Amino acid sequence: MQRISAQFLARRIAGHSGRMLLLHCADSDSTGNDPAALPAPLATAAEDGRLVVSRLSAVPERKELAAALDSSPGRVIVVGSDTALSAVMTRLMRTENLEREVAFVTPEAGPATAVHGLPHSDEAAVLALEGSARPANLARDESGQAIVGRAVWRGADRGALDGQVYADSQHVFTGTTLFVELVPMSGEPGVRVATAEKHGLLRRRKWFEARAVQIGTPGILIERDGVLAKRPVKRASMYKHVEPMLLVRP
Repeated sequence: MQRISAQFLARRIAGHSGRMLLLHCADSDSTGNDPAALPAPLATAAEDGRLVVSRLSAVPERKELAAALDSSPGRVIVVGSDTALSAVMTRLMRTENLEREVAFVTPEAGPATAVHGLPHSDEAAVLALEGSARPANLARDESGQAIVGRAVWRGADRGALDGQVYADSQHVFTGTTLFVELVPMSGEPGVRVATAEKHGLLRRRKWFEARAVQIGTPGILIERDGVLAKRPVKRASMYKHVEPMLLVRP
């Protein structure tokens, strides 16, 4: 991808009203050095005064995230991991602010970029500055947390999982499996789910699509966008939220 000059970038983003809010979600390294530099297009826009930049933890805490989101009303550009984007969307969902535009810039492709067909690195930065936001499905679970890339249900002792899973009225499985993987869908009905088992001659996993997926189990640990819960639960669900998010996407 060609490097973009400051003058060209400034002309292209001049049409956006107000300043955008950039949330740089990254921890300092073990020596205390600052986190990795912003992608060049975002650094240029920040120097040009078009971005309000807020540095947050890699996994933003509720209070720091609330303060940052309140600091500027413009489009939110999340620079970080799926975990950071999940935290932002959870906050916007719980505060009933899903009408706010959100863009996602991550250094490498991952589950969230795959779900919504998003670019990464500099290309994602340009899209965040220039692109248009459109409604996109938002998945959540029973605890009120947004899932933007992937959730995994695992055994409570980090071994095999025992339980029964349904995708809407479809029976997914009853018994024991290593894990159950759940992925949001950009289209309808909203959620995809599969167990660890592979079927058929080609040894492929069987995926089910539904608006809601639920499990009954003696106990599981839930991994949400890369973060594993500390306490097991006996029931869990993941489903399409009633309101979409406004996501900047191609």
